[in-house]
Amino acid sequence: MSAATLRQLEYLLAVVETGSITDAAAHLRVSQPTLSQQLKSLERTVGTALLERTPRGAHLTPAGRAFLPGARHALSGAERATGAARAVAGMVHGELHLAAVLSVALGVLPSVLAAWHRQHPHIDVVLHEYADLDAFARAMTDATADVAIGPPPGTWDGPHHPLGAEEFVAIAPPGDPLAKRKAVRLAELADRRWVQYGSSHGLARSVEQFCAEAGFTPHAAIRSTQTAAVPRLVAAGLGVALVPANILTPDFPGTVLRLTPRRRRPLAVFTRAAPHPLIAEFVTTARHHARLMPEHLAGRLP
Repeated sequence: MSAATLRQLEYLLAVVETGSITDAAAHLRVSQPTLSQQLKSLERTVGTALLERTPRGAHLTPAGRAFLPGARHALSGAERATGAARAVAGMVHGELHLAAVLSVALGVLPSVLAAWHRQHPHIDVVLHEYADLDAFARAMTDATADVAIGPPPGTWDGPHHPLGAEEFVAIAPPGDPLAKRKAVRLAELADRRWVQYGSSHGLARSVEQFCAEAGFTPHAAIRSTQTAAVPRLVAAGLGVALVPANILTPDFPGTVLRLTPRRRRPLAVFTRAAPHPLIAEFVTTARHHARLMPEHLAGRLP
């Protein structure tokens, strides 16, 4: 049985986007009979009709709607492969797809990406950000990303390169009774109101695990799925929180406290086996330039 060609998939997507075989043919600069013939050949390959042709245009059948995500994925994968090959061959443009959990994208990646673009100004990075750790792991297994940075997912058995560990700190609002202190035991916050991450956020699991080890369940007065919003909500006086130190900016007006004992989460760079030379070079850049502790806190959290 023959397989669908990338050109046929491209033709199908053009019809979906324009809603018309005539308009799609004009957009692709091919004749309408050529386009129609390729679409019919694709449907014969698949074994069912993918498009319903009406006087008002062309629309996906139920089978076509089921087929479309895979078609998009196949075209996207082909484009990424071409982009990476061209970049390494010294061509003008290339593209690297990077997956990261939200907190890493906010706190760790800026220094890595700045170094990468200094070294490779013509290789673009497409960042895929994930709040959910399971979705983050799938980004590598389903080839959405070429490389990933985050906590080690339990389902990943491919190559990984340790970056170190990010440290969690407690934060409290301005004027809080803890403001004169530099450290706190997590159990001391058991009776406080908490600003917590949304239940689907990967950091929520870490915070709840740390609190459980300290003997309590945090009372979430408010939850947010936005990593950067939690420090702002704490600064507004809505409660205390536990966050990775690297997401805090120098202008955070509240109190930052080291935890006793400390709580950390390991981070690593993940690749598939025998990574492309471009990916291997990115791993090296990440290991040299990842900043797990921001400079403005390094002296305050010895």
